[in-house]
Amino acid sequence: MWSINFISEEDFNVHVANTIRTYAESLTPYDLKRFNNNIVDPIKLIFDKSVYGLSWGEVIQNEIVRQRDKSNNNSIGYFHQKIFSFISGCEVPKQGWDVIYEPKGGLEIYEGMRVARAFVEMKNKHNTMNSSSARNTYIRMQDKLLNDDDCACMLVEAIAKTRQNEQWRITVDGERRGHRLIRRVSIDRFYEIVTGDSNAFYKICEALPAAIEYALRSSSDLHVPIDTVMQELQKIADDAEVTFIEALYYLAFFDYPGFSLNDGIRGSYQ
Repeated sequence: MWSINFISEEDFNVHVANTIRTYAESLTPYDLKRFNNNIVDPIKLIFDKSVYGLSWGEVIQNEIVRQRDKSNNNSIGYFHQKIFSFISGCEVPKQGWDVIYEPKGGLEIYEGMRVARAFVEMKNKHNTMNSSSARNTYIRMQDKLLNDDDCACMLVEAIAKTRQNEQWRITVDGERRGHRLIRRVSIDRFYEIVTGDSNAFYKICEALPAAIEYALRSSSDLHVPIDTVMQELQKIADDAEVTFIEALYYLAFFDYPGFSLNDGIRGSYQ
């Protein structure tokens, strides 16, 4: 039974399915040409296999996951941000702030201080901003407070160092700055602010695996990709009568002396 009262099961399932759809490029199966699009490093793969005691299948799949992972952080950001469009009092603008929270009656930022609304910038992890990005974000929040005297600004981090809702302090132009209405908030505390439930984020995480499984099972346009890199590499090795390692070397070193195979095999994936 669905026990979350701040988002319906239907809305949650829709949001999870839409998040998976943002994986579009990652969901495209990997063939050998795509795998070697930026030329893999066979030396590294051979070390990885030996040092970590992996099979060739595991090494190749790990490299595919690494390549896919480059584009997936945006998808996780989509999940964390867009879910608030289903939660009462929250708006997810098409551009600008990630979330604007404006509940009836306003919100309490800390004891004795209430504002009408909060403007939110979301980050997946506490260390994803460099000093320049953090400074620019902080200055943007300062500017918002100057133009709206009934608001707060929050930097919400999905993976924070600790559970927190505290004044965000930062060094700008060599000067340590802080403002009581510019907050650094862990995502569990932000969920608590907008739902009134201290376990709200936990409930979302608990419901997530089943929702992903349901989306993949029930949506005709969503599927787990079937990669063919291993089979194609093995075919190159078999056709050229060389070892798997020699076929792997050929991906990067085909033009170096001693690594060449016949032209027909070269043309099969380049």
